[in-house]
This record gives sequence, C-alpha cells and structure tokens, in this order.
Amino acid sequence: MTSYTAYRYIDREKSWLAFNARVLQEAADETVPLLDRLRFLGIFSNNLDEFFRVRFAAIRRLSLSGESGEKVLGGISAQQLVKDITEIVIQQQSESLRILNIIERKLEKENIFIINEKEVSREQENFIKDFFIQKVSPALVTIILNDLAEFPLLKDTSGYLAVKLVMRSATNELGIKQKREVRYAVIEFPKTINRFVVLPQMDDKQYVMLLDDVIRFNLASIFNIFDYKSIHAHMIKITRDAELDIDSDLSKSMLEKIGQGVKDRSLGEPVRFVYDQSIGKDTLKFFLTQMGIESTDSIIPGGRYHNRRDYMSFPNLGRYDLLYMPNMPLPVDGLTLEGSILSRIAHKDFLINAPYQSFAYVIKFLREAALDPKVTAIKITLYRLAKNSQIISSLINAAKNGKKVTVQIELQARFDEASNISYAEQMQLEGIELIFGIKGLKVHSKICVIDRIENGKLKRYGLISTGNFNENTARIYTDVTLFTCHQQILKDISKIFEFFDVNYRIHRYKHLIVSPHYTRARFYKLIDREIANAQQGIEAYINLKMNSLSDFPIIDKLYDASNAGVKIKLQIRGICSLIPGVPGMSENIEAISIVDNFLEHSRIYIFGNGGDPDVFLSSADFMRRNLDGRVEVTCPIYDPDIKMQLIDTFNTGWQGNVKARIHSEKLDNKYRTRNDQPVFRAQVETFNYYRDRLEVITSEL
Repeated sequence: MTSYTAYRYIDREKSWLAFNARVLQEAADETVPLLDRLRFLGIFSNNLDEFFRVRFAAIRRLSLSGESGEKVLGGISAQQLVKDITEIVIQQQSESLRILNIIERKLEKENIFIINEKEVSREQENFIKDFFIQKVSPALVTIILNDLAEFPLLKDTSGYLAVKLVMRSATNELGIKQKREVRYAVIEFPKTINRFVVLPQMDDKQYVMLLDDVIRFNLASIFNIFDYKSIHAHMIKITRDAELDIDSDLSKSMLEKIGQGVKDRSLGEPVRFVYDQSIGKDTLKFFLTQMGIESTDSIIPGGRYHNRRDYMSFPNLGRYDLLYMPNMPLPVDGLTLEGSILSRIAHKDFLINAPYQSFAYVIKFLREAALDPKVTAIKITLYRLAKNSQIISSLINAAKNGKKVTVQIELQARFDEASNISYAEQMQLEGIELIFGIKGLKVHSKICVIDRIENGKLKRYGLISTGNFNENTARIYTDVTLFTCHQQILKDISKIFEFFDVNYRIHRYKHLIVSPHYTRARFYKLIDREIANAQQGIEAYINLKMNSLSDFPIIDKLYDASNAGVKIKLQIRGICSLIPGVPGMSENIEAISIVDNFLEHSRIYIFGNGGDPDVFLSSADFMRRNLDGRVEVTCPIYDPDIKMQLIDTFNTGWQGNVKARIHSEKLDNKYRTRNDQPVFRAQVETFNYYRDRLEVITSEL
C-alpha cells in the first residue's frame, strides 16, 4: 500500500493558495489593463473569503479536535497547516495592499482619483452629504454596544466599521472630573448601495469614494446625539465556518432542510477576523473579547479597507481603454440561432467552446425543445444558475407547453443554496418534477436529454458539458459543450436519471464514464494502457486539462506512468498536488497553469492509445470528491472533427508562454520562459483558432 508521505505530494491547501497568488500576479501585471487589475484584486479577495469559509474552517476543526490528520493531509499535521496557512495569507494580504497602492497611483495618472474622507474638496462636500442623507442614512444599521446584554451577530458577508467614541469629561457634584467614558458602536455597510460612489467629475478628473469613507465623512451626523470629544472608525471583517449542517428530521423536505442549514450558517464559528492595523488596541481587544475570538491563527491584520472582493464591481467610468477589449463570441459553423437547431444536431455532433463561441446555442436548444410539438420530455441537471436564468425560463416554458420536464437541481451547491432553493420553488409551482439528488452524493454532472417522437419512434437529443448551464459564467469561464444525437450515449444519460430516481440500482453504461461507480477504475485502465504501450516501445502519452489534481492514488498512477516512460502534459489551473519533474518519480511529467482574462474551467482528457487518441470531456476533476463522492459524467468524443478541436485546444494552451506558470514543489509560480519563441498568449490564440476555422470553412463554400 502506498505511503502518503509529504515528499510525494504538495499540500492541496498550499497549492490552492499558490493558485490565488497567480490571480494576484495578474493584478500586479503591468500588461493587464488597470481596471482589470482591480478586478483581479477583487477575485483574489473573493477566492480567499471562500477558502476560509470552507477549507480553512475544515482544517481548523480538525486541528481543534486534537487529531493530526496527517494521512488525509498528505504528511502535514492540521495544527501545523493552520499556522502555515495563516503565515502565507498574511504575506499575501500585505502584497495585495502593495499592489492596490500601485494601481491607485497609476489611476491618478489617468485622472482617476480614489479619495478618502480627508481629501474631500469644498465642491464635493455638498454632494457627499446629500448622497449620505438621501441614499446611505436610511439603509444604515448602527448599533451602540456598551449596554447590550448580548453582542450582535456580525455577518461574514458584510463590512463593518468598529467605532470608538471618547465622551467629554463630566464632573461630579463635588466638581471633580470623572474618568472619560468610552462608548463603542458598530456600523454595518448597506448591501443595497454600490461600494464605490462616483463623485461629480471636475476639470476632466474623475473621483471615486468608497462607501466606507462616505460614512466616515458623516460620522458627526450619525452620532450627533452624543457629546463626544473624539471619534474613530476602523473597518473589521469576520469570516465564519460555512459548513452546512443538514437536519436529519425525516418530517422535513429537502428544501426545508437546506433552507434551514443556510440560515444556520450565519451562526458558524468565526474562522478569521481581519482588522485595520491602525485600530486602537483597546478597541481591538473590546471586539475580540465580545465576539469570543481567542485563537491568534484567526486574527489577521489588514489595511484600511476589507471586503476587497467588491473591486470586482469597480465602476468602469466609461474608460473602456483601461479594460480588456471584449471579443464577440463566434458562431459555430453548421449551427443556427434562427432555424431549427435540432434538425442540425440530428445529422452530426457539434461542439461549443465558450466564451470563444456563443453559449446562446444552449438557450436556443432548450427554447426550441420547449415549443416543438414532437418533444415529449426534457431532463436536465442544474448546479449553478445565472441570476434571472434563461435556462429556468426555458424549462418553465416547456412545462407550460405540456412537456414532461424533470430537473435534478443540486441544493447543496456551495454558496448557491439559497438561489437554487428559490429556483426550485419556482419550478415546483409550474409542475416541473424535481429531483434533489442522492444522500451522500452531490450531483455535479452537466447533462441534458430531450425525448422526441419521430415517425412514431423515440429519438433523443442531448447536451454534455464541462461547465454549468449558466449564461453569465459562460461569458468568463472556458467550457466545452457537446451537442449530440448519438442514441447510445443519450441512452446512458437516461440511465443516469433513472439512477437519480432509484439510486439503489447501479447501472452499466456502454459509453459514458460515471462517478462514483466507474470513473476511478476506468481512468486507472486508461493510464495502465499507456504504461503497457510505453513498455512495448509504442508511443505513449497522456494530456490532461483540468481545474484541480489532488487525489493521491491517481497521482501515484501518473507517477507509475512517468516511470514507465509515458510522456505526461498537465494543464491544471488550480490545485496541483503532484510534483512534476522529479528524477525517478515524475521526470516525464510537465505541469503548467494558465491564469488570464478568462477562468480556465474545461476538463479535457486525452490518452495516446498507440496513435489513435481517446479524447474525453468531463465534469470531473481528479479529486477524491469528484471520483468517489459525486455524480460526474465523462463523455468520449467520437466525431473526428470535434476530437481534433479538443486536441488542438489542449495543444494551443500548452504552447502558451505569456500567462502560463510552471507548477513546482516550490510553489513559486514562475512564468514559463519564452527563450527565442514568439509571444503566444493561449487564450487569444484559442479565439484566433476558432475564428480562423470559421474563415476557412466560409472560404470553402
């Protein structure tokens, strides 16, 4: 049995933090447009929030239990890992502040000024006061803390100002001055107002003020009933354990259980308290004591502003010259948004590679099915959905037209639970049959099948994707979606929906590879075949593109393949616990990560197969949860043209020398060296690849 020791693997948490450091590199990159650099700062902060709410919280629980967890964590104790993470995060937070300061100075050269409450001109005063009175004050929650019997619950999705008021000295009846009274208060930022307040333009200069500072500027108005000598306000932020506790009460529906779990999440234990380093020691002590926060690993010093995830929504100010120039999604040759899309799919398979190509075809597919008199049923899995989802609208439309619509919606999609509950309730009202998954298994597959009666016989049409059926994320996530009329593949999809309905019965699938029952074993066989080919002197290679690789047994399989002479190329955006390039262990493995304007999200798996490569798209990463603990679908690609598109997509990414970083044990995120090679930015070249294909096909007509 393999011994999971530290020298064979990179800790997944540290590897994830290295990924977030790559996001921070984009914020620091001077070739990235300024306003996009702010967006990357926001993404970095948002990522870190979710990391603390989920992964750090789990490790902290393990640490507090007294167990080391070394086998699970790959050779490091939970206690040591908590300390290491805290140290890394403090360093990253400091770096993010440095980068923000640089960006702000560069914005000033573009006549964009982010000012605080002490930099307000006389001309701006009236606007800020009026904005506060009209917009902010009615939405503000201010709590005086001293006399409360119980400290209020601070939410981890909100920002707060910790306020200290030093009252004027009072004299007693003998005329002796008493000790100054100190009062503490907390102000919660209203979520209904954009964090960035755009002030009137002056002399071609644009001004932005954070809502925090608008509130600071108006502190005297907020606390005008108090006779204070001085007032100070510093930002604090709390992050709570986001573990979802599901009620076991059999009398409650799954909707009720998940809904209650989401509400209870707000009561989770604090796992991180970030504060402005300039806050007074007495104020900091007051808040930490009142909130019961003792662990130094949970207390992280920060700058003046927190919740920097809000920078993802920094106003563009009409300065499109400071943003990446968007590419309009390309059409797919042979598909149509005007005529019948089903009639096209009936004759051949099609691939959409979003956002390079238009996701609108997916919406069109469902819209057409909703109206088509020959369509009798639609079945689909949903994980994360857009706000005001066109997918949901299409499914409701289908139900209203008498189609039998079955939706497996994952209520436990992390941080999308409330949204999915709301959509589930909408669909229930419209008579859509809902499936809420399988006990102990999340459904992460992205599949859809349509039943259509043609000439008195059932014919199926379907979709299999690497990404969510979400038109918003389809603009910024790279994902591939297969449209197919392959009846045997679609019969396999129908079996998956039967498994959802009767999950004690495990089906056999002729074409699809389905977790949790078959994926691990099938990938082992595919790797073993490449090992056997290499041992026989046949060219053997494995090319894998995924989000994360952290499963130790499958990493060991890849090490075995490397030792047998199999050439392995890995494009892994996020976590990579495999250590590439180690003589005698992984010398035939190379691994890179691409972080650029789009989020690399597609999973493409290619196995050499002696010169006739097997190509797959998948919803599954090589993580234990995807292989053994979720319902995932991996689909073989049979169409030669689509197979070549996916191979070309992988190879285009592999040639990247601008945004590609090398995975290594040092976690230092070194950029791939260019040497004498011309600049090759993988995402730009992927767009060019599909554009050029379209032009060639058009010229041949």
